[in-house]
Amino acid sequence: MHLGGIGFGNFLLDLFVIFMFVLWIWLLISVFSDLFRRHDISGGAKVVWVIFLIILPYLGVLAYVLTQGGGMAERQQAQAEKAKEDLRNMVGFSVADEIKKLDDLKASGSISDAEYAKLRAKLV
Repeated sequence: MHLGGIGFGNFLLDLFVIFMFVLWIWLLISVFSDLFRRHDISGGAKVVWVIFLIILPYLGVLAYVLTQGGGMAERQQAQAEKAKEDLRNMVGFSVADEIKKLDDLKASGSISDAEYAKLRAKLV
C-alpha cells in the first residue's frame, strides 16, 4: 500500500532512522551535561573531549559512554541525592519531624509495627 508514493517499508525505515537520531541526540546531551558537571577532570581534558565530540560525534559519544559510563551513573545518582537533600532543606523537612509523625501514626494504629520499622529504616 502506498501513502503518497511512500511504501509502508520505507515509512518504517524512516521512523527507525528518526528514532535512532533522537536517541543519539539524547545521548549527546547526556554526555555534554555529564562532562560539564564533572569536577574530577581538568578544563583541558574537558576541551579535548568537546573537540572529540564535535569532530567525530558518533564515535565520541560511544567512546565517552564506554570509558566513562560507570562514573556517569554514579554522578547522576549523586546529583539526584543532592537535589533531594536541597529540596528537603528548602521546605524544612526534618528526619526528627518525620519520625515523630511515624510515632503518632503507630500510636493511633494507622500503621503496623512492620510498616513502622520499614518506614523508620528508610528515614534513618
